[in-house]
Amino acid sequence: MPPIATPATPSTRPRRTPAPAWLVMLLVCAGQFLVVLDVSVVNVALPAMRSGLGLSELGLQWIVNAYVITFAGFMLLGGRAADLFGRKRIFVLGLALFTVASVGGGLAQQPWQLIAARTIQGVGAAVLAPATLTILTTSFPAGPARTRAIATWTAVGAGGGAAGGLVGGVLTQFLSWRWVLLINVPVGALVLAGAVLWLTESRQSAGRRLDVPGALLVTGGLGLVAYGIVQTETHGWTSGSALLPLGAGLVVIAAFIAVEARAKAPLMPLGLFRLRSVSSANAAMMLAGAAMFSMWYFLSLYAQNVLSYSPLQAGISFIPHSLSIVLGSKIAPRLMNHLGAKTLAIAGAVISAGGMVWQGTMDAHGTYVGTILGPGILMALGAGLTATPVASIATSGAEPADQGLVSGLINTSRQMGGALGLSVLSTVATSRIEDGHGPAALAGGYGLAFQVGSALLLGSIVLMVIALPRSRPEATADQRPEAAGDRRPEAKGELRMGDTGDVRMGDTGDRRSDGVGDRRTDITND
Repeated sequence: MPPIATPATPSTRPRRTPAPAWLVMLLVCAGQFLVVLDVSVVNVALPAMRSGLGLSELGLQWIVNAYVITFAGFMLLGGRAADLFGRKRIFVLGLALFTVASVGGGLAQQPWQLIAARTIQGVGAAVLAPATLTILTTSFPAGPARTRAIATWTAVGAGGGAAGGLVGGVLTQFLSWRWVLLINVPVGALVLAGAVLWLTESRQSAGRRLDVPGALLVTGGLGLVAYGIVQTETHGWTSGSALLPLGAGLVVIAAFIAVEARAKAPLMPLGLFRLRSVSSANAAMMLAGAAMFSMWYFLSLYAQNVLSYSPLQAGISFIPHSLSIVLGSKIAPRLMNHLGAKTLAIAGAVISAGGMVWQGTMDAHGTYVGTILGPGILMALGAGLTATPVASIATSGAEPADQGLVSGLINTSRQMGGALGLSVLSTVATSRIEDGHGPAALAGGYGLAFQVGSALLLGSIVLMVIALPRSRPEATADQRPEAAGDRRPEAKGELRMGDTGDVRMGDTGDRRSDGVGDRRTDITND
């Protein structure tokens, strides 16, 4: 039987008047907007960051990976911390850390300072993101009010992802690359002040342990492996400079598995991976993330370094891509009703792989329509169509009490796969670029990265075909048990991140049964 959610407990501090619902919504959604925006806003500013700080081609990928690795490693921990220590307190702590790190990144004078700031930003985002949704679900009563709140929260997340390229282009073009980070400071300060004054504290009554060692180990192991992969381009696979961090990373990851196997409240319960739906969906999502995540990174470099786009032109040129991801994620639930989750996941990955193969043909004389718009729309639309059904298969195969955790694992797998994929693909691109000179060499390197990415995505497709359990199209609304009031329990921390498709992130905290109306696909394991 899943644990019963504890009602929000009012803070012991006196307050003159209760916060209106619209203000709670505004504060929480603003925090989520910053987290999602910061994943994509730096991509357009990367060439300016490189020239401003003297970053190498390989060093540039750490601006993205430092954020992604820590965000993925600490995200599940952040959800549990919110339930244990208080959602408001963790929201304020995460946002404060995120804002202070944004100051440090915007004022950085050396590459290591910017990378360090992005690392701290990732930790702050991992703490902040799960708290945003749990505050909503404890501030709004179950029913239409909560459904509207979650829908608004989802739309804001989608908007943040879609606006990242344009916002980054405008700030870099008219101010400086530093403002893609400094813009977080005034917004963060206002939201912090509002959160301290108006948000109500709530937490779980039952104490739970935090698996801090698990979060540190998985983050450190992933970072070491990524660093080792990057070192192979300069020193080769057989050099100590590459083998030492790779070996150390694998040892740390093995230690993480050992800790999780013995922990009373593990960050990642290994027993869940005995479920075919969970293990296969996470593996497929990790491979897909390794291929798809780097799309924006290399497109931004290609547009500015090869086609000589300004930051603003690059940001505007990516708007159709962002809208395609949103479109794919929005129509995916309806298509799942007719095709089934497994079929749709495979179809979406095939569409995205086709776009990657097309994108891999880029050269120094590419055009916007033929080299950026056409393949980009295919890659983005396919990504949106793939994420939702894979997450649905994973969560539908788990017990109701575990669905929030499984949702979080899916998003963590995507982020971790993306981080490792970016390390591999940037290393591959750099090796090709260094063999030549000028825009042609750059285009050849970026194109090779997309070709290797399409191979990774092909591996994900094969895994989906072989390992994902079969799914049946969902029943119509009047046939579902929910229509008669028999609604299934849902994980309280379940959320949909619209910037990369409806990928759910669970806080692994307390559970609720609110009947938000989330669609479910029936899974058969034979």
